[in-house]
Amino acid sequence: MISEPFDPADEATWIARGRRPDHAAILADAWRRFPDLPNDADREARRARMRQRALALRPVMDAMSKAADAERQARNFAFTETRIASGKGDDRDRAILRARNLHRYDWDRAVRYASGWFAATAGWEPEARRGQGETPATLAYEEGFADGGGNRDDLFDTARRAYDAASLPEAQPVPTTGRPLPSTWPKPTDDPVPARWARRLLILGAPEAGWIRESAAAKIESPLLLPALQASEGQDELAIVVISSTGFHALQNSMPDAAAIESLSGDAVSFDPRLEDQLRSLLAGRDFDDILIAAQGDYLALLDLHAVALPLCRTMERTRNTLLQQRAHFRIWLDRGLMPGESLGAGHIRWGKAVKGLTGKLGEFTARYAGKQPGGGHRITVETPDGQLASGYVSARGEPLSPETVIGNRAHLRKAMASRLRAFGGATRLVANRAPDLLDLATA
Repeated sequence: MISEPFDPADEATWIARGRRPDHAAILADAWRRFPDLPNDADREARRARMRQRALALRPVMDAMSKAADAERQARNFAFTETRIASGKGDDRDRAILRARNLHRYDWDRAVRYASGWFAATAGWEPEARRGQGETPATLAYEEGFADGGGNRDDLFDTARRAYDAASLPEAQPVPTTGRPLPSTWPKPTDDPVPARWARRLLILGAPEAGWIRESAAAKIESPLLLPALQASEGQDELAIVVISSTGFHALQNSMPDAAAIESLSGDAVSFDPRLEDQLRSLLAGRDFDDILIAAQGDYLALLDLHAVALPLCRTMERTRNTLLQQRAHFRIWLDRGLMPGESLGAGHIRWGKAVKGLTGKLGEFTARYAGKQPGGGHRITVETPDGQLASGYVSARGEPLSPETVIGNRAHLRKAMASRLRAFGGATRLVANRAPDLLDLATA
């Protein structure tokens, strides 16, 4: 903020406020030649002095207006060029640039040229001529209309152009790429088939891995996912890659310089063949069935640029949206991991209403909340379609599965029910019929 007194007759005053030196000299000279009259001077004299100063300032005001207009036109042309270079431009954008390159039109006349050209190629009626005479804008429109194939003197011109426009073949749709970008991957669900930890890949952004300085991490809203990962079984066999401002890294047990890594800025996001080779080397020699991307913002954009180095596999997902949703997505993905020798049921679990007693169904099995236990805890049962307890099932390791489970914390009810359903979904039934109760035999 400028706190010194304002002296309009001093060139330095105007330069300090962003004026060019030549403009500042004209401004200061006008104020020196035509300063304000005292407040007690005649009102008409004061008005005359203001008019004199305004006339003296007109050259610099006109120059500033022209400079602003030139900047506007350059900015608009640059925006149009960027649209075309990125593949988002249309025929009108290309006509604007053609008018600038061929006819040396400024922005306003180039837009009018493009309007005339587009009207001619689309088979439209030309704009009606008004009695205001020819102007640069109307001449540019007529030039574009003629370049597009229009002819005002031809009685059947509009009909001919409309017929030609209707007979043009439709543009063929651009084929989609065979390798979807990570930013387009869906969110994790419980639908995919569980995969073994050794065939899973997790790619974390530096904020999600806790690799950002504390001062920078406070400005980035990202969930810290490593604690949940470290609490899960099988994470030692998981392949983990971290995206940072310096490239791609394998997550290790100890990172002495992790806290010194700076956050990634959008200006630094660009394709680098060395980063692509770096990512390929980290994934070399591994086969994957399941990939999860837990990165957002610039980190995800950097991965998109080097997505060609990622393998294609059965399940490819990424976390998204709010912090709570990202954590929930991550927990869903962790629950799909398989330990060696373990077998879990796959598919979507259909949940019933909790007000009627929470139930979950997976295949032929139904997990049901059976209420509180007298001695404490909450009871979960797994039933078959006939309403009987799912007895006689063993896991892939040969361990018998109990159809009843008691948990201590009701907050973990849904997670425990899902775990039991998947365990029974991957189990084998060894006993076809329920064994008779000894009391029933004694009674008989």
